[in-house]
Amino acid sequence: MLYNIENISGLGPYTIEQETHDDKPRTLYKKDDKVFLVENQHTIELRTDDKLRTLLTEKYESVMESRYFGRGGIEIVIAGGQLDPTEIDDLIRLSYNLS
Repeated sequence: MLYNIENISGLGPYTIEQETHDDKPRTLYKKDDKVFLVENQHTIELRTDDKLRTLLTEKYESVMESRYFGRGGIEIVIAGGQLDPTEIDDLIRLSYNLS
């Protein structure tokens, strides 16, 4: 597990699925069968809106447009360490609520 979401408050029920994409394992976190978090080997991908995506990608080198969600999300390199863990928790909560 790259990022532990079990202790994030404000998340309701979700399911976890493992899959392989381009011969690389990834974990999908779903709320009501709708993905809100994708965990790759070194990154996590989250749903967000256009304004927040633009703000974060301009501010941080470790944040880019999501490959899974496209323009509807962001991808964060966790090892980059640019985002504080509480910021990541908030983004995961937002993504959950957008699902």
